[in-house]
Amino acid sequence: MAAGGSILIAGCQSPSATRPAAAQKEAGPRLGRARPDRLQMTLREFDLPLRHAFTLSRGSKRTARTLIVELAQDGMRGYGEGPESTYYGASLAAMRSALERARPQIESMRCGDPAEFWHRIRPAFENQPFGLCALDEAAHDLWGKLRGQPVWKLWGLDCHAGPPSDYTIGIDTIDVMVAKMNEFPGWPVYKIKLGTPHDVDIIRALRQHTRAVFRVDANAGWTPEETLRKAPALKALGVEFIEQPLPPDDWAGMKEIFPRCTLPIIADESCLAEPDVDRCADCFHGVNIKLVKCGGITPARRMIARARQLDLKVMIGCMTESTVGISAIAQLRPLLDYADTDGALLLAKDIATGVRIDRGRFVYPKVNGCGVRLLRSARTQPPV
Repeated sequence: MAAGGSILIAGCQSPSATRPAAAQKEAGPRLGRARPDRLQMTLREFDLPLRHAFTLSRGSKRTARTLIVELAQDGMRGYGEGPESTYYGASLAAMRSALERARPQIESMRCGDPAEFWHRIRPAFENQPFGLCALDEAAHDLWGKLRGQPVWKLWGLDCHAGPPSDYTIGIDTIDVMVAKMNEFPGWPVYKIKLGTPHDVDIIRALRQHTRAVFRVDANAGWTPEETLRKAPALKALGVEFIEQPLPPDDWAGMKEIFPRCTLPIIADESCLAEPDVDRCADCFHGVNIKLVKCGGITPARRMIARARQLDLKVMIGCMTESTVGISAIAQLRPLLDYADTDGALLLAKDIATGVRIDRGRFVYPKVNGCGVRLLRSARTQPPV
């Protein structure tokens, strides 16, 4: 990981902008719109049906709404995703409005170094990290496609390195949670959503059906006393760590339990953007970075580098999102300790192909950029 940090910093320098022949072959027919030498942006909204109702300590849903950003240039298309989140105030309308306001600036530019693009466009997305993330992911996908290489390879990383992904089990009755786990057998790690009066009973019941590693995510639903009481029993049942036990603003509570908890604690809701990494160093053992919360791949890479400097473990998580977003996240996998990238597997129907997660294993396609191809049925969705 120390070597990975060096690669991370060095990777911020863009390779040559010359477009190789391989990229030209992959491009297919050229776009018919005006000014193909500049970026062209298309926005599409989707309602993604879920396999099961997905329940956390703070609510339940059966459908995930998402916004897909397409950036096109020189016959190539890159894709990024901004999933809707009522908890973070990220509505599709707000994302779309921010992107439309920035359209003149976006469509006056050419695709170059994604980090430079992010810094130039960021002022237009104040308090809109989800929309900025979708744009940044699309810029990275297009950048790699124009250069004829996967993004991870352009950064000098090895896609075979890095941890497996877990599979998430949402809150339900114990019998249903067991059935959800058995629907996806053979995973090396399961992440269990908790925040009920029966949390330890849930883990005990699931343990009877697998020897896999467990992680638990309380989604800010516990108290300090509850955390300290439950942790020993969870550790005895093979739980690896606890994610976000307390509300994100309860820093006093975190400082109280941090030296006393028998399990490591990973920040999620307490670590949204770059400044939060430093704040978490004295209260958590690691941070869960989510691209949509921090504004994309570009700031996430800096957050990883800073976490390494502070000797924090690094996890990348996802929302309930399609393969578009998951493929972008997967480019960072070689730099991680833990991965939680099962969001597309929670869907009853996807809208894209790209990086697949098979029983925790990452399967990277032979497609450049982030590896994303929008399905034909999704491409016919009218722009918004």
